[in-house]
Amino acid sequence: DYIFYTDWAWTSFVVLSISQSTMLVVGAIYYMLFTGVPGTATYYATIMTIYTWVAKGAWFALGYPYDFVVVPVWIPSAMLLDLAYWATRRNKHAAILIGGVLVGMSLPLFNMINLLLVADPLEMAFKYPRPTLPPYMTPIEPQVGKFYNS
Repeated sequence: DYIFYTDWAWTSFVVLSISQSTMLVVGAIYYMLFTGVPGTATYYATIMTIYTWVAKGAWFALGYPYDFVVVPVWIPSAMLLDLAYWATRRNKHAAILIGGVLVGMSLPLFNMINLLLVADPLEMAFKYPRPTLPPYMTPIEPQVGKFYNS
């Protein structure tokens, strides 16, 4: 919903940045610590990116504008995480700490740049109006002055 996004853009950006960073770091570090295979974060990020492109295509096929789903930029942050894991492979706690900080700081930055390229949500709201409004959003005529002479 474009109006909702416009009102809650900063909040949703923060919440999504935290959740996406956590999702990437926890999954990749868990796998790397128990298998010892580096390069896993980049693999996870690639899978999530492809999945989001598929979702973007599905929503577009349903008639929504192209910018309705924004694909997060996971891959560069994941590469930083893999690099941190490779550099600290003798110290698992350093991998978690340094890699987590790198992802936590870089992913919101990449996504902020990504979101700057998205079309203005309010402009989109007028280009793609909803076909019907839910009952709670139906405008009510103002009752100003109705009982002025009574």
